[in-house]
Amino acid sequence: MPDLYIGLMSGTSLDGVDGVLVDFTPRMPLVVEHASAPFPAALRTELLQLNTSGPDELHRAALAGNALVRVYAQVVGQLLAGARVAPASVRAIGAHGQTVRHRPQQFDGTGYTLQLCQPALLAELTGIDVAADFRSRDVAAGGQGAPLAPFFHQGIFGRPGEAVGVLNVGGISNLTLLRADGSMLGFDCGPGNALIDAWCARHTGRPYDADGAWAATGSVLPRLLELLLDEPYFGLPPPKSTGRDLFNPAWLDEHLGAIGPAAPADVQATLAELTARACGADVMRHQPDLRKLVVCGGGVLNSDFMRRLRDCLPDVQVSSSADWGLPPLQVEASAFAWLARKTVRREKLGLQSVTGARGARVLGCLYPA
Repeated sequence: MPDLYIGLMSGTSLDGVDGVLVDFTPRMPLVVEHASAPFPAALRTELLQLNTSGPDELHRAALAGNALVRVYAQVVGQLLAGARVAPASVRAIGAHGQTVRHRPQQFDGTGYTLQLCQPALLAELTGIDVAADFRSRDVAAGGQGAPLAPFFHQGIFGRPGEAVGVLNVGGISNLTLLRADGSMLGFDCGPGNALIDAWCARHTGRPYDADGAWAATGSVLPRLLELLLDEPYFGLPPPKSTGRDLFNPAWLDEHLGAIGPAAPADVQATLAELTARACGADVMRHQPDLRKLVVCGGGVLNSDFMRRLRDCLPDVQVSSSADWGLPPLQVEASAFAWLARKTVRREKLGLQSVTGARGARVLGCLYPA
């Protein structure tokens, strides 16, 4: 009998929702169906604005959460229809929510992480149990609350006796290092697509630089790249995590002010190079003998970025997760289906080596349908 779960992911790229229906009956999880839906322009704008303080935030955040969940429900409907599966056949939905603030261990020593989501509404709209709020318990236990996918990466991409890296490039980039001895390390490298997309939108009106074509026309600005790479976050040891709280257009503008006027295409090329350099440097710093790096997330679809990443890691085989059996836009959503299953089964995750939490904890809260 199938063991079906749905995973929903809307990341910091703010381009929309990816959803998967996963069967956990086989030894290797099987993606039965994949669906996606873009964010309406007004919702995307509101989610982006909620990353910083503004008027009437609580009211706006609550309504944005409702609107987000309606897109989630739309994707769930597509998954069920595509697979011809009834809601009652799905054990639970894993809904990540939309991160609008991520400040672990700050202010009072515990800090917080905030993902907009209305899991009760999602359960109401779909008739399926919903697991959500995966990050808060890890933060309460002294962890970073991110990244949460490394154990899933280990199950999918791990190879006994072999070191494998998994790099997810969404709005923020995060790296999982699966070591030959079975241990692992995972953390956020820094910006992924967030700055690249924001700069492209500002100067071209397009939401993203398709295939990195615009960046490929520019030249890297050495002084700007040097200033950006001087950001203290890059030198922090793991565990560490970050988000738009740090890597946002205001951060970029501050550094641009130090170099004076620059051609927009050159800035775009520099941002692509920044992302590749930061990721490559983390691989070499923490696993210099790595020979295989699996890349997933939207960054895989940017051939200019992938070329830059390969240039940074000439001795590493850099490949798409599709070459390992799981398409790049399905990996993170599948991880949240996997996390939902852990929540339902009350299985603890020992993420100490990844997030720095004090011990293994059950992550997520369950909202019955």
